[in-house]
Amino acid sequence: MTDRKTKTAALSDLVPDTGLEQRRTVLRAAGSLAVASLSGGFIPIALAEENSSRPKAGHRLVLADEADKRVPLQVSDIPLNGKPVFAFPYDLDSKTAQDGSRLNKVALVKVDAASLSDDAKKFAVDGVLAFSSVCTHQGCDVTEFVAKEHALMCFCHFSKFDVLKSGAVAAGPAPRDLPYLPLKVEKNQLVVAGGFSSTPGVKKTG
Repeated sequence: MTDRKTKTAALSDLVPDTGLEQRRTVLRAAGSLAVASLSGGFIPIALAEENSSRPKAGHRLVLADEADKRVPLQVSDIPLNGKPVFAFPYDLDSKTAQDGSRLNKVALVKVDAASLSDDAKKFAVDGVLAFSSVCTHQGCDVTEFVAKEHALMCFCHFSKFDVLKSGAVAAGPAPRDLPYLPLKVEKNQLVVAGGFSSTPGVKKTG
């Protein structure tokens, strides 16, 4: 039988590196869950919650701070060169916002569609693009859009990501591009067209 220490270690791989104390708190809670599930088989906490599954094709997008209202966002809700609009994927079938993990949160921005690279045009809708809102450097929130640089920015260490070039790192210490979420449109509603281009958040090394 897999012992308690091994189960807790397995859970550590699911916890973003967002600060030592926060990480320890989450792992302590996760360890308790692992012990409680010894007799029935180990279910990772990130997979056990229905609202924690990653975005997938067909999901709508709802405002992050109004996810309970379940109002799908439309193309017209995203301002041209304005502040990012933050959203969570929403499953129409289960009527569930996928807000159980911050790694599901996306930042929506709108730019002149003609300015997009050929690659970026493939996952944009009328100039609207969706990116992970979690910085790839240390997992801080990507909160700002610098319109004149066409860049999403994280204030923690000032990493910038060029939205015209599929979220490519434009400045700062971020080690990899910001994952994007492909979009399509149905009845003017923004619809997720597929999963993230890469794993959101901090990528573990070693």
